Amino acid sequence: MKIAIGADHAGFEYKQELLSQLQAQGHTVSDFGTHSTDSVDYPDFAHPVAASVESKQNELGILICGSANGVAITANKHQGIRAAICWLPELAALARQHNNANVICIPARFVTATEAARMVEIFLATPFEGGRHNNRVSKISC
Repeated sequence: MKIAIGADHAGFEYKQELLSQLQAQGHTVSDFGTHSTDSVDYPDFAHPVAASVESKQNELGILICGSANGVAITANKHQGIRAAICWLPELAALARQHNNANVICIPARFVTATEAARMVEIFLATPFEGGRHNNRVSKISC
């Protein structure tokens, strides 16, 4: 699978771990930064991840910041993006099943690296259920 990933300074360490894991699993991962723990502005990384998913350059995206709120708000400015903040595996599954989310947003300051990896695994493996959810999802874009 082709996956976009990005993070600010608070999510850098998790991004690096996820990047390695995803590549080891055979995924093609586009890393949109950041590339250190130096303080940066999260929109500089959220916009390129969202744009790459929106343009179908990548199938799904992963964004990580301290609370996940900043990256989610930024990514959701893109018409074709449905970015979901997830802090539990069940939320990662439901984001895909019911909302057809195409970007998972992880709050690095509130979950462990192990939990983040598990949520990403579930997010990538869970299909959209469609059915009754299609009509709802089709009403999201303005």
